[in-house]
Amino acid sequence: MLLIRVENSFAVAQYTHIREVFLPSPLSHWLITLQDIPSQSKIALFLLIWLILWLPIALLLGKRLNWKPFEPLEAEQKIPLLVPLYLLVPFLGWLTLVVEGTSLSDYGLSWQGNTLISLGIGILLGLGGLGVVFAVEGGLGWLKWESENLKQLGKVALPILGLAIWISLNEEFVFRGIFQTILEKDYDPWLSAIIVSSIFALVHLLWERQTTIPQLPGLCLMGMVLVVARWTDGGSIWLAGGLHAGWVWGLASLDAAQMISYTEKGKDWIIGIYQQPLAGIMGIFCLLGTGSLLWFWP
Repeated sequence: MLLIRVENSFAVAQYTHIREVFLPSPLSHWLITLQDIPSQSKIALFLLIWLILWLPIALLLGKRLNWKPFEPLEAEQKIPLLVPLYLLVPFLGWLTLVVEGTSLSDYGLSWQGNTLISLGIGILLGLGGLGVVFAVEGGLGWLKWESENLKQLGKVALPILGLAIWISLNEEFVFRGIFQTILEKDYDPWLSAIIVSSIFALVHLLWERQTTIPQLPGLCLMGMVLVVARWTDGGSIWLAGGLHAGWVWGLASLDAAQMISYTEKGKDWIIGIYQQPLAGIMGIFCLLGTGSLLWFWP
């Protein structure tokens, strides 16, 4: 324990030295003062800076994409707007390291021997949960598989996998990594997880409100499960990132290839309002089952 404290103190001293050498003195002092503000204020400032940096880019892209703020996004509009949003994450992460005097490993983003294993297990776990849900719904006659589109699934699956991993790791680094770690300095881990998961759910309203509002409880629960995934993986975000990517990959691939269609025999509140799994009981059961499995992970 003493050795860990010495190492942490040494790391803080290193970052303080770097800050003093490479940043102007007024800016350095201003950044140091940010360390003393409440954790929730740091998160609000992070989100505000993120929005301020992204909004001009989004507005310029929006003109080309015929998108207007506060209007629902079409599928072909969302990806071009998401890319610059997540390209800003490395800069915001670096700024956080400078202000907090921390390292990437403090936020669960470190490369270890089992990193890819954790990522792979997470992806398989995410796909497995979705598979169980859709198998049950298909068996009950609530959906049918469009097997003629299987060839199309093969075409879109690999590109979507790469995109899903990139998006998920960025989100996990920000929410389960930076936000969760910062909040735990002032709050109990479970309370921190609730706050972070609530923020995670609410920011999805940026893209779509009508179909997102019924998903808010499910998105909040999803955030909690991903926090548990980080705890299960010893503080690393790779298992959570894989789990998140598995869900995104599975749903996006099936949707892009039009692999399933609903028969209207199942109730909306069971299969998901607006056919969104997180807005239905089946999706909630999937999250609860996954969370339980992670909690009792050996």
